[in-house]
Amino acid sequence: MSELLRSQTHKKHLPSRAFQSKKTQKQAIMFILLCTIFTSLGQILWKLGLVEFDFNFPLTLVNLPFILGFVTYGIGFGLMLLAFKKGELSVLYPIVATSYVWVSLFSPMIFPDDFMNGWKWLGVAVILLSVSLLGLGSSRGNKDD
Repeated sequence: MSELLRSQTHKKHLPSRAFQSKKTQKQAIMFILLCTIFTSLGQILWKLGLVEFDFNFPLTLVNLPFILGFVTYGIGFGLMLLAFKKGELSVLYPIVATSYVWVSLFSPMIFPDDFMNGWKWLGVAVILLSVSLLGLGSSRGNKDD
């Protein structure tokens, strides 16, 4: 009897089979892409805010770009949660890797010391190819099973 009770209790905490096999919705992908844009912007704003930072004057850390970095990163976090609620984690989370792509593309426009070289472009291509393959794999569903 206690074994039956334990198995029933355990089943209540598992996602339903319908949820596990649910295809990632376009809305979830849109949310996660927006998440990557906002978190990348937050990282760029943090770096921009740190340009003004002076270790001798810790209050210089309280500047608009640095604070806006936290705000945009927080918005990105909220978008990530919305995406995870609506889609498959195994499909959505790799898309977060595109944050590197955004930062790599926009950082050199803002910071003269940042630059793209052949290895970085290759990394960007590998990330985009990998995310595309994961998306393609998820769109085919369970046909390979």
